[in-house]
Amino acid sequence: MPAPINIHVYSDALVLLGTAGVVIPLVRRFGLSPVLGYLGAGAILGPLGLGSFIGSFPFLYWLTVVDAKNVSGIADLGIVFLLFLIGMELSYERLKSMRRLIFGLGGLQIALSTAVIASIAALAGSTPPVALILGACLALSSTAIVIEVLSRQGRLTTSAGRASFATLLAQDLAVAPLLLFISIFGTGEAGSVVATLVLALTNAALVLGVIVIVGRVVMRPLFRLVASAGMSDVFVATTLFVIVAAGVAAAVAGFSMALGAFVAGLLLAETEFRKAIETAIDPFKGILLGLFFFTVGMNIDFRELARDPVLLIGAAIGLVAVKSVILIALARLFRLSWRAAIETGLLLGPGGEFAFVAIGMATTFGLIDAKVSSFTVALTSLTMVLIPALSHVARRLAPMVREDKPLDPELAVAPSGGANHAIVIGHGRVGQVVCSMLDRHQFQYIAVDNDAGAVPEQRRQGRTVYYGDATNPEFLKSCGLMEAAAVIVTIGEAKGIDEIVAQVRALREDMLVVSRARDAEHARHLYQIGVTDAVPETIEASLLLSEAALIGLGVAMGLVVASIHEKREEFRHELQQAAGGTRSAAETTGVRKKPSH
Repeated sequence: MPAPINIHVYSDALVLLGTAGVVIPLVRRFGLSPVLGYLGAGAILGPLGLGSFIGSFPFLYWLTVVDAKNVSGIADLGIVFLLFLIGMELSYERLKSMRRLIFGLGGLQIALSTAVIASIAALAGSTPPVALILGACLALSSTAIVIEVLSRQGRLTTSAGRASFATLLAQDLAVAPLLLFISIFGTGEAGSVVATLVLALTNAALVLGVIVIVGRVVMRPLFRLVASAGMSDVFVATTLFVIVAAGVAAAVAGFSMALGAFVAGLLLAETEFRKAIETAIDPFKGILLGLFFFTVGMNIDFRELARDPVLLIGAAIGLVAVKSVILIALARLFRLSWRAAIETGLLLGPGGEFAFVAIGMATTFGLIDAKVSSFTVALTSLTMVLIPALSHVARRLAPMVREDKPLDPELAVAPSGGANHAIVIGHGRVGQVVCSMLDRHQFQYIAVDNDAGAVPEQRRQGRTVYYGDATNPEFLKSCGLMEAAAVIVTIGEAKGIDEIVAQVRALREDMLVVSRARDAEHARHLYQIGVTDAVPETIEASLLLSEAALIGLGVAMGLVVASIHEKREEFRHELQQAAGGTRSAAETTGVRKKPSH
């Protein structure tokens, strides 16, 4: 006779899995955010949605979640994984490279938004600790939805994208102290807010100390041992063990599992196993995060909207307005354009998913009553639903704003021209590497870029880069094109490359023009429009991969380098032949290979 099973648990689990397998693909097909899909499905199919009508319509039992407790354990792992991934993102080098925006723009946004919202909550009758918790929770924005919206639009590298990402990183850093504060205040003895904060910071310092000790003694050797076994399933199991074990250890110490996972992520971010770990947990993170958002949606009570719709809608508008105004003002203070500031403000004005975690924890500890918690969750959810629409509004509104003057004096610095130098067009990651190699070989150059947000900061770091439009022939002349030895195009936009090459060739037929290309087809096109040499990214990646593999297999380095060089020349000749030309960089008329110094 088969053992009895808890059919309630299985029916609720089937609803969650069915949502992931059926509802989310449909949501994606209509171009909507999967996060919003999970939130909406949770609200509709949860105990506060259609689940509340099971008494009248019994068939809904198999279409809704009857008891949230049946799936809460699985869903809690979702936020554990989310905090772990955020910890993995916050490596020391990443924080260092974006420290001005993270700790400046992001830090001020958190402080000012928390202060303003907490003051409003205090005026509404909340006690100082509760007001501070509400202010800090609502000051946070949605990392999951905002990053997905920007990524889908291809705008993560824009000024607004970088500012939004930096601010979200600052908010992610603030989550750990916030959870510490709630945990300690909820479980500790009654005392002043200042004393509780001091205690939280002290405990945080102790946790960081443990991270350093464990990181040096246990984690790295453990993953080295597992990796040496060469068994991917064991590596996955070890990764899951570390995440869950860190969460359990934090829970045993009186903190949240999410905080423990965050600590583990920080610990592993600096190791050589970071990419392998991200790959190992990739199949799990999506479904677990989805289940988390589904359970968050189950807490959304539509009756809250019906109870006082004017108050809820007014609060949502007020929250977005307050945070947006603060962010726009701070973005302008940090010399972002009005357009970037408006887009950043509207994207980060709504609430975020960590408010659900923090509010839920505060409610569990009895710091916030159920009515305030329900209203805050509904308020946060309502504003999060608006993020895609606000992004659309921001992109429509931003172009209407006139920029009356340069945002930074560095942008007005004109190129100094030169003679027998190289002009590097584009100063992103590729352009910076090219410039560093020119520096190493003592070849004079100037770099140009049209990113008004990045150029001033790069110039303050001592780099020879100027702001301007390389498709403008007058700007090219001011860069010394008529006396230059070469033009090196490092940007990735095909249309922009075409325009630049056309302008350069119109002014200097004999100019050495070396351009980045996406692939072989793009390289053939570039040869047709007149570049001297095109460097396809896909071909170069395959050659470098072959070189590393051959050397690793024991082939003599000299033979490998020679064969790679020969293969590169074969590719170049084939592409030039296909484009109808055969000239190479060394054969270009009137071009000097290298000036004397």
